[in-house]
Amino acid sequence: MSINPPISDNQTVILGKETPLKLDCGVTLEAINMAYCTYGTLNADKSNAILICHALTGDQFAASRQPVTGKNGWWEIMIGPGKVLDTDKYFIVCSNVLGGCMGTTGPSDIDPKTGKPYGLKFPIITIGDMVRAQAMLQDYLEIESWFSVIGGSMGGMQTLQWASAYPERVFSAIPIACAARHSAQNIAFHEVGRQAVMADPNWLGGDYYASDKKPTAGLAVARMAAHVTYLSEAALHRKFGRNLQDRDNLTYGFDADFQVESYLRYQGINFVDRFDANSYLYITRAMDYFDLVEDHGGALAKAFEGAKTRFCVVSFTSDWLFPTSENKDIVQALIAAAANVSFVEVETDKGHDAFLLDTPEMFKTINGFLQSSAKSRGLLS
Repeated sequence: MSINPPISDNQTVILGKETPLKLDCGVTLEAINMAYCTYGTLNADKSNAILICHALTGDQFAASRQPVTGKNGWWEIMIGPGKVLDTDKYFIVCSNVLGGCMGTTGPSDIDPKTGKPYGLKFPIITIGDMVRAQAMLQDYLEIESWFSVIGGSMGGMQTLQWASAYPERVFSAIPIACAARHSAQNIAFHEVGRQAVMADPNWLGGDYYASDKKPTAGLAVARMAAHVTYLSEAALHRKFGRNLQDRDNLTYGFDADFQVESYLRYQGINFVDRFDANSYLYITRAMDYFDLVEDHGGALAKAFEGAKTRFCVVSFTSDWLFPTSENKDIVQALIAAAANVSFVEVETDKGHDAFLLDTPEMFKTINGFLQSSAKSRGLLS
């Protein structure tokens, strides 16, 4: 694979001025900012566009430098010349989700009615709302149909929502390590994180934007707790075991004696510089509300009835956040709906985060699926 990074075009567009975005909660947003990055070149008939849907704490900088942290894009391992999402072949689009904090309208933005940040006055959003906003971006770009929609975790939820709500706009879909509804366990973990944020005295009921202090302690704890769920026990043991952090003996105190403690503290501290605490509340809530089963009368297959979309579902053996069983529920529903679907369970001890890491079997699977889909769509001679 080429090591040359793709050229990124980061933009922000105002959407919904003529046709406002109506949210599932009943509120209408008159106009929204949508921040997005593009990589590669759109072909003449606009048939090579791929939409990447990011996960809970992701952003639009999938393969370019994150402006706050200066770090490489979160999926640079997948995107670029000669990589799986080959920017010499495909036009890649990745937008910051509605409710986010990297340029797309969210709780940290100014409420035009008050001239102050929304805070908790921002309406509750859903995965469906995020996808409707992305569909507005698709219309703005004048792309009739995505060649593929792909994403892992919450990005996988968005991918499923796209295939269900807009099947005619999605030629192929690749939901990775996700589920058709959020489990009670995952809702519980999210509630722990939200309570950690709201218990921080600097949260100020969500109205902390004018303060010189932010709820960083609570948000860091939320991130630490969530990060544990992204890993597997085997990965934690392999990376850290019970190894001590820069010391030979226990301190008999509450400093980070163990490497795993130091690692989690590092994850928490670094997260708060690039993410808004209220956005964390809103986006986790959107994931909790996601339920394609209930939305279709208790029959998931109805979500995909008549769909012509080609599907490739990917799960990981060590993922206990979105286990293979939940991914298989999606596959079985697609089969019941007579959809074109392939499924791969990747053997790995990397846990849920495997979709972000160097996972060769995943690369091979997705690359093969895209090649087959490209041939079917006439993108390959």
